[in-house]
Amino acid sequence: MVTAVGLLAGVLTTACWWPQLHRSWRTRSTDDLSWSYLVMLALGVGLWVVYGIAMGDPAVTIANTVTFAALAVLIGIKVRSVRGVKG
Repeated sequence: MVTAVGLLAGVLTTACWWPQLHRSWRTRSTDDLSWSYLVMLALGVGLWVVYGIAMGDPAVTIANTVTFAALAVLIGIKVRSVRGVKG
């Protein structure tokens, strides 16, 4: 039961990234996302992945790994945007 709650929480908090990721991918713009926000959040989520692995908690590990991947894509889009690379 507790794992199911954790997995549901992970699905919901991870899924919240998809609209932003989709918008950023479509527009190729991340102007509204600050570097400090993206970097601090990515580091925090990365540490949650480490914690989840260390604790053997699949809900924490999976949810944060997927979230970290979404953040990595957003950061990649932002880097390309800053460099002026289109498409």
